[in-house]
Amino acid sequence: MINLDLTYIEPTVSALELAAMSAKATSAYKRLQSKDCPGSDFLGWMDLPETIQSLVADIKHTAAEIRRRDAVHVVVGIGGSYLGARCVIEALRPPTDAKPEILYAGHNLSASYAEHLLSVLEKRDFSVNVISKSGTTTEPAVLFRMIRNVLEKKYGEAEGLKRVIATTDEHKGTLRDLATKFGLKSYPIPDDVGGRYSVFTAVGLLPIAVAGIDIEQLLAGARDLRAKCVKTPFETNPVLQYAAARHLLYQKGKQIEVFANFQPQLHYLSEWLKQLFGESEGKEGKSVFPAACDYTTDLHSMGQYVQEGLRTLFETFIAVEKTSESITVPTDPQNADGLNFLAGKPLEEVNRMAYEGTRIAHADGGVPNFTWRMPELNAYHLGGLLYAFEVACAVSGLLNGINPFNQPGVEAYKKNMFALLGKPGFETEASQLTQRTTASGRRVSCFS
Repeated sequence: MINLDLTYIEPTVSALELAAMSAKATSAYKRLQSKDCPGSDFLGWMDLPETIQSLVADIKHTAAEIRRRDAVHVVVGIGGSYLGARCVIEALRPPTDAKPEILYAGHNLSASYAEHLLSVLEKRDFSVNVISKSGTTTEPAVLFRMIRNVLEKKYGEAEGLKRVIATTDEHKGTLRDLATKFGLKSYPIPDDVGGRYSVFTAVGLLPIAVAGIDIEQLLAGARDLRAKCVKTPFETNPVLQYAAARHLLYQKGKQIEVFANFQPQLHYLSEWLKQLFGESEGKEGKSVFPAACDYTTDLHSMGQYVQEGLRTLFETFIAVEKTSESITVPTDPQNADGLNFLAGKPLEEVNRMAYEGTRIAHADGGVPNFTWRMPELNAYHLGGLLYAFEVACAVSGLLNGINPFNQPGVEAYKKNMFALLGKPGFETEASQLTQRTTASGRRVSCFS
């Protein structure tokens, strides 16, 4: 089972201060369990390790068909509609296991990205899983429209649609209407689960299963973590202690949390965490800003700032205790680089000592840090870790006095974008924004 090392949050947060948070953190968790908190209509994620079981066999069957047939599978979605799946796939899928290759679309509006993706799809057999509760979210809707054109040209309309899976609202919305009209294979996004908490729904599980990862082990890890969390008191509960400690750090002026790892395949876990915490907590002018670093790479870019910059940071390391790799550092008879003291040592031991040295150095430099440890990087332990972060994020939000399950600020850029692009109904906003963009053009400085 995963565990949490709190050694280096001291002296910023003392053991006594953390213990004093027991009642508040436990109360917040009980409010989640009893669904007596802000956003209580979006707590379906808490039960998913059990309730999703009825769909697992169907998801595995669909995934097996896709793996048998296709060279490429495209996941179309943005935010929680793809990040959960991608973080698990990148973490657990060996790079050599490339059939089908998993590609991602609808998470940006870059023309060069889209053009390259479409050119790949024109040459290879592919299927597409479009993930959107409404079916009208701009980025995935635009890219899905383009991908449908490729499907129809390549396979014909009827056959092309057989290669489309719609993961969407169970009852309403543009994508649900399309699925009903054409009889598309579809999976529901539960009404009571928000996107960033959807990794244990079909939103995450189908792409993960297509990648050949054991979704039953992923769910088992989440299920066991949930059971532990329910019955374990604050004094030995790493999830509640993490939520409470990061709340105390925030109160002491630590406004930025850097999620850090020493395994490149965990990059998208950090991306998922950035969305989970940023979208859940970033409201009402409150809460910690989530950032991420990939070490040791970023020790040679961001390391200076973390070590000696503004002391508004704390770090959350994600560490893997046991890896299967046995590659060792070779001996150089000339010892030209002076590294023969490493000869014969497993490279992963060198990496582990880099982690140990980093967390001590950063703590000494005034950066408190946690470490979440997985015994090994597999579906079971990763499932537990994801569920632990979901609970901790929800508890953290309640401790800050905000609703962790809405995201009102996400709509602001969309309104401006729609107005500037001439969407009907946004004429007044368009006029105002045009004046502002014209004014901003007068303040551009450039070389003559």
